[in-house]
Amino acid sequence: MRTLRDAKVGDTVKVVRLHGEGATKRRIMDMGITKGVEIHVRKVAPLGDPMELNVRGYELSVRKADAAMIEIA
Repeated sequence: MRTLRDAKVGDTVKVVRLHGEGATKRRIMDMGITKGVEIHVRKVAPLGDPMELNVRGYELSVRKADAAMIEIA
């Protein structure tokens, strides 16, 4: 299983499934990350956390722990 955490800078990936439960999963969905959406990885902070993404036309920063819950293709 490949997750968003494994994506490299410059990759454009598609969300296959969201893992996790309850409030964490709801928070990820509220940010616009849902099944089928395309995500472009813009950059990663120097120490590797967080990641800056383009989702649905806006910029979003996501922690690696949350990115590990997003399965991609």
